[in-house]
Amino acid sequence: MINIIKQEIEMEKGLKQRLEFICNFCKTTPTFINGSIRKIDKSNLQYVEPHRIIIKDITFLAFNYSNDIYIKNLSNKIKLTELENYLNNIK
Repeated sequence: MINIIKQEIEMEKGLKQRLEFICNFCKTTPTFINGSIRKIDKSNLQYVEPHRIIIKDITFLAFNYSNDIYIKNLSNKIKLTELENYLNNIK
């Protein structure tokens, strides 16, 4: 039987502060969900699940120590500095 081990990762304090700061400018409230590491027991396979940030009913994905943020999935990427413009253009 395959045993999957899940370990939660805390969101980096600086990343969380930056996201809260951007959301304050856009007059929105973010919801943060910490990511995790999923390991298959007795193997070298592991998956890093990104942190999820929900803003205006849109899920954004972020990794610690990264300047990029992903919109809905890992194929749509923008710089964290462009997030304010993106949020202001959403109706």
